[in-house]
Amino acid sequence: MEDIRLNTTVGSLRLKNPVLTASGTFGFGTEYEDFLDLNTLGGFIVKGTTAEKREGNPYPRLAETPSGMINAVGLQNKGVEYFCRNIYPQIKDKNENIIVNVSGSSIEDYCKVASMINDLEGIPAIELNISCPNVKKGGMGFGVNKDMAAEVVKEVRSVYKKHLIVKLTPNVTDIVEIARACEKAGADSLSLINTLLAMAVDAEKQKPLISTVTGGLSGPCVKPVALRCVWQVSHNVDIPVIGIGGIMNATDVVEFMLVGASAVEVGTANFVNPSVCREIIEGLSDYCDRHRLNSITELIGKI
Repeated sequence: MEDIRLNTTVGSLRLKNPVLTASGTFGFGTEYEDFLDLNTLGGFIVKGTTAEKREGNPYPRLAETPSGMINAVGLQNKGVEYFCRNIYPQIKDKNENIIVNVSGSSIEDYCKVASMINDLEGIPAIELNISCPNVKKGGMGFGVNKDMAAEVVKEVRSVYKKHLIVKLTPNVTDIVEIARACEKAGADSLSLINTLLAMAVDAEKQKPLISTVTGGLSGPCVKPVALRCVWQVSHNVDIPVIGIGGIMNATDVVEFMLVGASAVEVGTANFVNPSVCREIIEGLSDYCDRHRLNSITELIGKI
């Protein structure tokens, strides 16, 4: 049964609760149906989708690290046309807030994917990934420069008419500068943070643990950085912020909301415990009971 105290909004998106799943950690949703009812989530974000099919990076491309993991999957997917033709019909009725993560190697790629997704009635939003550290072209390249970030957001905004989330990288000197540029260019909300650029080494074999040498660090170890970024950005933009980074339980969600997040994305925790989102939602209801909250939104930005 839905707990209306957990209802929240991210711009035009109305969520049953603030729990979304992070792109790349939840497949297309159906992979997790044995563990939770997808319709109980605030929404879910499908894996990164590009204009053309991508094979991703060579193996090995995952490495466990203290309190986290490094990945360099490289946006492996079968392309936007395959998604629209084969995946969308299977998932379109699973949740009111199915969001597609849109990635690309050029502005033209981003616009092609966004335009095609725009025509899908059951997809109310896209998450524009200008912050992926695991691809050789595009990805984070757009997200580390405010002018490039603004340009890609502006061009996508011209072809995409629904809710536009822009996902930001922490691998910058001033994340607020990038956030403001994206807001001015037409972003409806911001999600942050994407993974931190990192590296892991095998001391016995004397070589990197993943094929690309560096990759994206996620998990509990990045949460303090993510909280700082969400706090900084949410206090300097007028659009909603979605918090991401090391969320493992309901307490983590509360912390992100206190520093300014209207919703969150759960990522690496899905690999550890496929039922974690259901448990987090239950934990948020318990938190409302203990703190006598009429609405979870009372927490947003209290710090």
